[in-house]
Amino acid sequence: MRIVSGIQPTGNLHLGNYLGAIRNWVKMQDDMTAQGGQSLYFLADLHAISMPHVPAELAANTREMVAALVACGIDPERSILFNQAQVPQHAELQWLLNGTARMGWLNRMTQWKDKAGKNREGASVALFTYPVLQAADVLLYQATHVPVGEDQKQHLELARDIAQKFNNDFASEDSPVFTLPDPIIPPEAARIMSLRNGSAKMSKSDPSDMSRINLTDDADTIMQKIKKAKTDPEPLPSEKAGLEGRAEAANLVGIYAVMAGTTVDAVLADFGGEGFGKFKPALGELLVETLAPINDRFVHLREDRTALDAILKAGADKARALAIPTLDKAYQALGLVRG
Repeated sequence: MRIVSGIQPTGNLHLGNYLGAIRNWVKMQDDMTAQGGQSLYFLADLHAISMPHVPAELAANTREMVAALVACGIDPERSILFNQAQVPQHAELQWLLNGTARMGWLNRMTQWKDKAGKNREGASVALFTYPVLQAADVLLYQATHVPVGEDQKQHLELARDIAQKFNNDFASEDSPVFTLPDPIIPPEAARIMSLRNGSAKMSKSDPSDMSRINLTDDADTIMQKIKKAKTDPEPLPSEKAGLEGRAEAANLVGIYAVMAGTTVDAVLADFGGEGFGKFKPALGELLVETLAPINDRFVHLREDRTALDAILKAGADKARALAIPTLDKAYQALGLVRG
């Protein structure tokens, strides 16, 4: 069993990033280690250039994301951690797959429609062919499984369609070029909302730093942000139904439940009838206890560019070793002559 997953390198990582994706990656890594499987995690810097970007920020964010992943528990000795740009086989295979992918397939991609908006003529070709690069990302490594959220199911289905058509057109049934990857539906990711507006997702783009818990926040900052988080004057209910219509209260209780590894009902069984004057300090302490070790390691690693580059290089070396045989088979299947 081999799982492959990627994440775009973005700066200012926060609690929502950790609980939404990174923590699931750590669990999958541990599961793969226990089962004798293999996990590959990559920074999707090639995907990032499909949209306008600042080159210096992309480079900095790529290293920062590596620091965050390692600080959160991704172990470069147990997982292959790398960035796409150091494994040119991703781009090579995308080009080969472009001959198999169909315009009609790509035109139906929901994410293309959403990101291009009404100005499709002004969108980059890279944005349109983004799903073909995603297909290359997983087919290159003969991935057996790919973790997908609701928004990525369509792209994995496309990857399977491309792999199936390529195998049918250019390979024999008993010797396919590509493995068709199956989806892994991770446990539903916690939907972490803004500390200033319980109806908006926690986001790095929010102008108020008080709206989010950053992985760079120290203990005092975390406690201050939780104490100042928006709430209402009512005490906490004793059961989940009582949170209906109370977005900010529901968000804080939900964060507590996820961090404690318990349920909302269990949290309310402990704090029902209590005011936020008691609940907020308890939530702040729980966050500090969990995030302090991550914060310490992240802040330290983020400053060590040499170590981060070494992690990426070592991971890329391992990734290329896995990628080259698949790429060679694809070239051969297409009848392309290489020296």
